[in-house]
Amino acid sequence: MKLVRYGNPGQEKPGLIDGDTVRDLSGEIDDITGATLDDATLDRLRALDPATLPEVSGALRLGPCVGNFGKFLCIGLNYSDHAAETGADIPEHPILFFKANSAIVGAHDDVVMPRGSTHTDWEVELGVVIGTTAKYVSKENALDHVAGYCIVNDVSERHYQTQLTGQWTKGKSCDTFGPTGPYLVTRDEIPDPQNLAMALDVNGKRMQTGNTATMIFTVAEIIEHLSGLMTLHPGDIITTGTPPGVGMGMKPPTYLNVGDVMELEIEGLGRQRQEVKQDA
Repeated sequence: MKLVRYGNPGQEKPGLIDGDTVRDLSGEIDDITGATLDDATLDRLRALDPATLPEVSGALRLGPCVGNFGKFLCIGLNYSDHAAETGADIPEHPILFFKANSAIVGAHDDVVMPRGSTHTDWEVELGVVIGTTAKYVSKENALDHVAGYCIVNDVSERHYQTQLTGQWTKGKSCDTFGPTGPYLVTRDEIPDPQNLAMALDVNGKRMQTGNTATMIFTVAEIIEHLSGLMTLHPGDIITTGTPPGVGMGMKPPTYLNVGDVMELEIEGLGRQRQEVKQDA
């Protein structure tokens, strides 16, 4: 099941994808949030006949696929081939940083570089959305706590990230630096999150090609680790690292410019497209 949130920013309504059609779920749930991502609610939605739901017509903006989000947790250097391109050591434990929730935008919304930015970079990542509370869970049952998966573009300002004295969060949390969606694909449609092809193009040129099989820490291991540090609540988003091909790793490094277009894809999770703009 592919769930979406459609409409203007702050006014999104819940929907589901029925072939090429968006169906309105407003008569069934108020929104797609942590409050509606439990297994019982998802099973009830899955049992609906989509043909009985109102069809949504016209040009649609798809907002972030989860509303009223909780924590935005991010794992860094989690692909062995990406760590190699940046010259970093393989981490012993998952590297954790946070993105500000205000960075989250829809999958096709513009990415706006902050004033003076010259080192804005791209990162296609598998996003994991928690559906049921997870505390001290083991990797063996960790995926039972997942509502579904989505694409996240972990846009990063590398100068802010590495040179503005502090943690990575500075370069990760600029407004619009977290396009999320277009869909939340429920976990029953993704039986193995460790075998998903992923790619990112800039202006039609392939930059990143990878597969979640090269993750250093699997989704289940990440959830086990994080749930031992803090409670994971329904609606929390975890983004799990990026494969090689980021601008920072190129020789010479290559970064985004105004007018560039990023297109991202992960197997089974749809596509994203963002145009790069400059903040006024």
